[in-house]
Amino acid sequence: MSSPQHPGTWRLGHLVGVDVLIKPSLLVMGAALVLLFAGRFDDRVDSNPYVLATAFVVALYVSVLIHELAHVAVARRFRMRVRSVTLHLLGGETLIEGESRRPWQELAISIAGPLSSLAIGLVCFAVEPALSGTVADVVYSVAQVNILVAAFNMLPGLPLDGGRVFRAIIWQATGREETGIRIAAWIGRLTAVAIVGFALTRARDDRTFVIDILIAVLIGWFLWQGAGDALRNASRTARVNLLNARLLADTTVSAPAGTPHLSADLHGSELLRAMASLPSEAYVLTETDGSVYGVLTARAVDDAYRASR
Repeated sequence: MSSPQHPGTWRLGHLVGVDVLIKPSLLVMGAALVLLFAGRFDDRVDSNPYVLATAFVVALYVSVLIHELAHVAVARRFRMRVRSVTLHLLGGETLIEGESRRPWQELAISIAGPLSSLAIGLVCFAVEPALSGTVADVVYSVAQVNILVAAFNMLPGLPLDGGRVFRAIIWQATGREETGIRIAAWIGRLTAVAIVGFALTRARDDRTFVIDILIAVLIGWFLWQGAGDALRNASRTARVNLLNARLLADTTVSAPAGTPHLSADLHGSELLRAMASLPSEAYVLTETDGSVYGVLTARAVDDAYRASR
């Protein structure tokens, strides 16, 4: 049954203060991965290769969950609210309320996931020699895949974590978040095409060829769609960043008693978050010393956003 708060998902539970959800597509990809990796265990005579592949896939998705929880931990250090973690067709997604306030915060949150995957891979490689048999095979495979996941996620294209890191670097260098989004999104689209093209050039006659192509197409589709979403949101981000409480305020009028107060220094997404936390038709803008700067109306903010299109 779908989660009522998150349509199209199933709620597994609540972990470290966030909802953990899965999409039905996770089961589809899980089944494909079992079929793909069962061949790696064909030479095992002590266990069924499909049982081993299933154990590997479960361990892999636990690793993906840890990857997403690393994003959660860093976002919370910046006092950002995290609503949920969703495991889906090609990994996971952490839903953080609002955007990062600074480029370096975006970079820190984004890189935390790949670093956690890298750490899991290195730990598994370190302990594998002390193991034997089936457990050693599964641990070694989990190590390999986590290193691969870390490397793949650091490709500089949205919606991958590496794309967010690259976006943050461009944002810091140019002062324009929209520029970083657009460049990283187009790199994401080029990456999608390259993955499918690479898979097609490696045509083989064995039984895994169709599965390999299917996975490559799914990954390419995921990247293309995510990059497209980023491009569509780039112009919105630019318009939001232009909103400035001081520039939109009316300094010639006074507000009635009981009108909520906001800092006159607010701008961009910080301004919108502050307004959303105190819904009102008008706000008194105050300086750091408590003096009144002017009055900001919700209508003025809405008109400015529409006029910047």
